[in-house]
Amino acid sequence: MKCDLILALDVETKEEAVALLQKVGSSLRTVKIGLQLFTRYGPSLVDEIATMGYEIFLDLKLHDIPNTVAKAVESLSTLPISLLTIHACGGSEMMVAAEEAKRKNRPELTLLAVTVLTSMNQTALAEIGVPTDPETQVALLAKLAVEAKIGGIVCSPLEIQPLRTALGSDPVLVTPGIRPAQSSTDEQKRIMTPHEAAEAGANFIVVGRPILQAPDPAAAVENILREIGRA
Repeated sequence: MKCDLILALDVETKEEAVALLQKVGSSLRTVKIGLQLFTRYGPSLVDEIATMGYEIFLDLKLHDIPNTVAKAVESLSTLPISLLTIHACGGSEMMVAAEEAKRKNRPELTLLAVTVLTSMNQTALAEIGVPTDPETQVALLAKLAVEAKIGGIVCSPLEIQPLRTALGSDPVLVTPGIRPAQSSTDEQKRIMTPHEAAEAGANFIVVGRPILQAPDPAAAVENILREIGRA
């Protein structure tokens, strides 16, 4: 199964983001814009980075009542984005509404259901009243998302193989919590190397700090692409 790299643009400013992208080279295809940059610069940043030739993964993790999320998807569908996240824990009705809004306004956009954040382990889930382990909760939420016709799932690397077994090859699996060998794990609890994630069946791996903090970001990108067999 083909796997590709998404660079998480988790930086403070637009200037840093643009400067970094000018360094990484043309082998990188997709970048992730999250809350940090989007809340500061808004849609104009998405437009600017898209004009540089990149596919955009807009990671906003929408979670609200069904009508509000549907309207948000409708609004965001005017932007040049390829991937957009919603929270699966918003429930089936919310996900169905989001998918219907996407289908009406931007059919080629892929919605991704976030299951359990990779910063959470069983202790963290128990604190918010979820008695199951992360793997069980991910499986439950992923099944709800697929039944709602959501096109993809965000999961930790450790859930890739179980989800492939349970859901087959159709859902797009996007995997944060990726750390090349010798990298710091930071706050991520459930991690894997790029090669391991690609072998398990991820469509995309999301990498941030190991590239952002590398002395040579372009070389870091190339090394990861080699690990997943794309370069």
